Amino acid sequence: MWKAAGLFFLAALFCATPGLAGQDLPKGNIPDSREFLSPVTGAKFALIPAGPFMMGAPSGEPQRHKDETLHTVILSRPFYLQTTEVTQGQWKRVMGKNPSRFNRCGDDCPVETVSWNEVQAFIRTLNKMEGTDRYRLPTEAEWEYAARSGTDTPFHTGRCLSTDQANFNGGHPLRSCPKGTYRRQTVRVGSFPPNAWGLHDMHGNVWEWVQDWYGDYPSGGVTDPAGPPSGKYRTLRGGSWGSNAGYCRSAVRFFYPPDFSYRYLGFRLAATP
Repeated sequence: MWKAAGLFFLAALFCATPGLAGQDLPKGNIPDSREFLSPVTGAKFALIPAGPFMMGAPSGEPQRHKDETLHTVILSRPFYLQTTEVTQGQWKRVMGKNPSRFNRCGDDCPVETVSWNEVQAFIRTLNKMEGTDRYRLPTEAEWEYAARSGTDTPFHTGRCLSTDQANFNGGHPLRSCPKGTYRRQTVRVGSFPPNAWGLHDMHGNVWEWVQDWYGDYPSGGVTDPAGPPSGKYRTLRGGSWGSNAGYCRSAVRFFYPPDFSYRYLGFRLAATP
């Protein structure tokens, strides 16, 4: 029932609110390109359209956690999101050294063992190298909206996630879903098919830092949420190579102190048009 009601509400909201659809944005707010490449790292970015969505998970979703309260979010502006996680090669081009535990995986594997604070240093350095201020981490809402890419199921692939679709601990699938491979380490980014918006590895491979402090969701609908103004932990999304399928769901939330790094933790960049 939540699905039908939610979709009806979002459709009505989207049609009734001027400027939510990317093509309806006022002139001057429409980016010139649907994608771009970073001149320093070579990273590819896809344009994510503005719009509303249901953030969180319904009460009946398998392995749902209490902090995944379902609520309406409107993202009023389009943004760019890197189509893969930041790789070891991209990190080295900006920061020089490779901190990754799985460094033998190669330059095309995701950088990991990086803290939120270290990611901020990477972003500052990259912005300086390119003479811009456009690069940043996505907000938690932007990340989930992009991961869902128009879906309302546990994964953008549907109710189940297979190890032909993502890198996670296939020995522990979601309830009633088939088991698969457990690779026990990261794999090259882009090894699996993208979602509908051209984004790879939004489920599994490495947990991805987002900008927000971790905290409770608001009780009602919100526009362009940015999380609590302060906190103790920064938020991560998406699950990793070591996660069971339940921790790779689009709605799942994880958190660590901003100075914590480990071999499960990486990130992807957002960019302002």
